[in-house]
Amino acid sequence: MAEIVEANSKMKQRSLFSRVNGRKIREYLTGYLFIAPAVTLIFIFGIFPVGFALYVSLHKWRLKQGAFIGLKNYVSGIGNLAYLAAFILALLAFVGAYLLVRSQQKQGVTGRQWLHLIPALVQAGAVLALLRWGVILLPEFLGIADKLRKLERTQEVFMRLLGETLWAEQVAAAFFVFISLAAGGLILGWLVRKFIGDKKTFQRQSMFAFAWTSLAVGGILIWFTFKEIAGVYAAALEAGTDPGVWPQVVTIGSGFILIGLAWLFWKSAEKRVGSKVFWWRILAAFVLMVGGWLLIGEIPTILASGDPDLWEGLKVTIYFSMFTVPFQLAISLFLSVLLFQKIWGSNAFRIIYFLPYVTPAVASAAIFRQIFSARETAPANLLLKSLGAEPLRWLFEPKGVFSIIANGMGVDWPAWAAGPSLALTVIILHSVWTYVGYDTVIYLAGLGNISKELIDAAAVDGANKWDTFWYIIFPLLSPTTYFLSLIAIIGTFKAFSTIWIFRDSMALGTTDTFSVTIFIEFFEKLRYGYASALSFVLFAIILILTVANNRIQGSRVFYG
Repeated sequence: MAEIVEANSKMKQRSLFSRVNGRKIREYLTGYLFIAPAVTLIFIFGIFPVGFALYVSLHKWRLKQGAFIGLKNYVSGIGNLAYLAAFILALLAFVGAYLLVRSQQKQGVTGRQWLHLIPALVQAGAVLALLRWGVILLPEFLGIADKLRKLERTQEVFMRLLGETLWAEQVAAAFFVFISLAAGGLILGWLVRKFIGDKKTFQRQSMFAFAWTSLAVGGILIWFTFKEIAGVYAAALEAGTDPGVWPQVVTIGSGFILIGLAWLFWKSAEKRVGSKVFWWRILAAFVLMVGGWLLIGEIPTILASGDPDLWEGLKVTIYFSMFTVPFQLAISLFLSVLLFQKIWGSNAFRIIYFLPYVTPAVASAAIFRQIFSARETAPANLLLKSLGAEPLRWLFEPKGVFSIIANGMGVDWPAWAAGPSLALTVIILHSVWTYVGYDTVIYLAGLGNISKELIDAAAVDGANKWDTFWYIIFPLLSPTTYFLSLIAIIGTFKAFSTIWIFRDSMALGTTDTFSVTIFIEFFEKLRYGYASALSFVLFAIILILTVANNRIQGSRVFYG
């Protein structure tokens, strides 16, 4: 009797356990079904275009797909620095794999739980197999256009050709490999979960799968980079020239490694204050840093081998950002503090300052073109005449604004310090005029979140208005400043529409920012592969600036 009761209790526990598992599975499926449309849209309109652009950048592409040329488009743009960039990306992939495994170790993965690495390896292989299937399918799919030239263009014909493409021998074989690995990964994951009984099976296997994928991507990048370099080296030997690729990669890579080691020595020295070890580590850090910078001195040689239009566009973009963001934020901060006071008509002024931001950018740029026209009757030149100055060519002037001012004073000014051209200065003025109102409104919102009690307490303690602003208001506005500066820097590097309207051939390319250079390569020169490569270079620059801004300014944000 006791055995029957015990058996019934076990059956109830199992049924309860199965009910709980069933409920969890249903919850997971419901959640995934809810996010499936969003994930699909993100993939179609976000991830796939980026992947396709990367695919195009590795080919010679003029209107239609050409031969696979590897990193040649990147080398044409930024010179041999492309090989170093690919090498660094590979190293970052390896570091990412290590950090993922290290994080799981810190979360208590021990003993048999490391068996999760086995199904994770198969799952990572399934991800790579899916990417391989897409790479094999893409040229077959693009080839449908050539096949349609000789056939009647109907829906039935297109669907037939599409079916033939999907079931082509190489495409079908690649898809079968993906399905096999995906099914094998799921089965192995389930078996390991049953064997170990780990409640965090999904999380651990996901992290390990990401680690394997990152490791594989790093290995592929290393192999691809060295294969490209070897090809260039072989071609240079055949032509009897010195490629200089290997010395540059080795020296610059070694330089960055030395800089990293110097940083590690510097950080470790902080824990040894007051001992001889501290000074030895500080000395080692300085020696490694000097050696690193001496090795990185090869970079100017590499930059000289790149596309001059690209570097000129980057210089113009840096000028545009450097002379737009600080003035834009400073004026906005001043206006926001002024309008935050209880003055008559402050609401009306807020609307007036915000109007340029909501004004159509193309219309305002067209008006600015007329104001700063080269005609002597243009409003800007009439203003200069009233002040006793000579009229300027404005948007037609390629000379640097600093050199123009120095020449007007009879001072010789070096060419390297000429600054942005006068034409670019007009664009900078328009950008500042446009975004000051938006930044002012955001600053006003930030000022509204500052407690008035803090300001009153400072006044009671004898602080004047400047001290109150500098030591209380400005630090508490640091989150707002950080947000606005980050958005402004990214915006200046992506700016295109208004710059294109201001652009004039008389300015000799001094207003062509990086984005304009990409547009010209794509739509005027029809170099689709090269333009795609430049777009990834611009993405890398924006990403580096974002990370640097986050490290430098983000650490100084004070949230009260």
